[in-house]
Amino acid sequence: MQIRTIANSIPPARDASAVPSAPSSESRRIGDDVAQARHTAMSALNNDRFRIMLEQITDPTSSGALMTMRSDSLVDFKSAQSSYADNSE
Repeated sequence: MQIRTIANSIPPARDASAVPSAPSSESRRIGDDVAQARHTAMSALNNDRFRIMLEQITDPTSSGALMTMRSDSLVDFKSAQSSYADNSE
């Protein structure tokens, strides 16, 4: 395998006056949003309940039922609500 560099290896000089010395409030907000998203993703990856849920939805038999939102047995609203309340505690 052979790799060739076609572009100029020396980057063009930047105009120092075009780059602000301190980050703008918009770039700080974006940086904070990225940091929060990274923190949330890491929390999800380390969460056992999330891991189990991921394993369940990636299982071909259960993912099909989830995609069509159907189950093998008919459940009334009150039973589903009660089950959801029990699981969320």
